[in-house]
Amino acid sequence: MHTALWIVAGVLAAAYLFGGGSQLLMTKEKYRSFGRSQHWVDEFSAGHIKAIGAIKIVGALGLVLPAAVGIAPFLVPIAATGLMLVMAGAATTRFRRSEWTYLVGDLVYLSLFAFVAWGRFVLVPFGS
Repeated sequence: MHTALWIVAGVLAAAYLFGGGSQLLMTKEKYRSFGRSQHWVDEFSAGHIKAIGAIKIVGALGLVLPAAVGIAPFLVPIAATGLMLVMAGAATTRFRRSEWTYLVGDLVYLSLFAFVAWGRFVLVPFGS
């Protein structure tokens, strides 16, 4: 289970580092041009999108860095929980916009973050 949690956390961290970096580095219009799945940005200001990107990057780093360097590994499940909240917000936005297909994807991410949080809080906490 320890290995599975590392793999899931690593894949999620990579995805959210890329996604958050894209939100930070690109303009709102450029980010929106990625496709229909990114039209949620219409409901947010450029500053909000940058803030969401920064939160994703900090959360992604929190999924792996504390445990990888051995400093405060208890932060890993806390980061996963924080990213669950981000995805709950994303799912709420998809629900309001009636984007049902994309909502399913957001719920999958939320579930994966829940798995990491549960795994690191309960199943295989660091230091056990």
